[in-house]
Amino acid sequence: MSKLLHISASPRGSDSESLRIAEVFVDAYRQAHPDDEIEHWDLWDGSLPNFAVGAKAKMTVFAGGEPRGAEGEAWAAARRTFERFDSADRLLFSVPMWNASIPYVLKQLIDVVSQPGWIFGFDAVTGYTHLLAGRGKKVAVVYTSAVWAPGLGPEFGGNFQSPYFTDWLQWTGLTDIAEIRFHPTVTGDRAAERALADTRARDIAKEF
Repeated sequence: MSKLLHISASPRGSDSESLRIAEVFVDAYRQAHPDDEIEHWDLWDGSLPNFAVGAKAKMTVFAGGEPRGAEGEAWAAARRTFERFDSADRLLFSVPMWNASIPYVLKQLIDVVSQPGWIFGFDAVTGYTHLLAGRGKKVAVVYTSAVWAPGLGPEFGGNFQSPYFTDWLQWTGLTDIAEIRFHPTVTGDRAAERALADTRARDIAKEF
């Protein structure tokens, strides 16, 4: 039995296209994999720890020390967040575009879980080791935007959303990645684009 963890980065509820498409994916996944566990992690629910002290703890670990006191508590909170993230072998992310990039709450998750010994190892000669590689994990990402779209000129913005997030996923060792996109633009045919995104979401979910 597998576990699907849907990590959502939109606070817009029923108005969110990324959440709506993710729900289509989850419904199709549930039908195709009725015995699997499914969990939804809303990153806006307050569960992500503040990492101001944790950042100090990270450097303590980098230097070969052990975080103690307030640093130790912050490190333990980060570890619990990582363990929740790492508990699933199937990951679904719903990621709206905010200011050409990702919502800050998703960046907060990345900064909290991306720690030495958990996500990566490091050697001064050989560089990074990708610690989530080779574990059979699969990732699906729903990318949405309202203005930017492939093929439009720079006057409609740029895309630092999917290049950044894909780079991070691959850096962790997660390379089995499927993308579902909804970029109708301001004047596009939203109904047709929704239908295409929903079909792709269902197709991927069935084999995920």
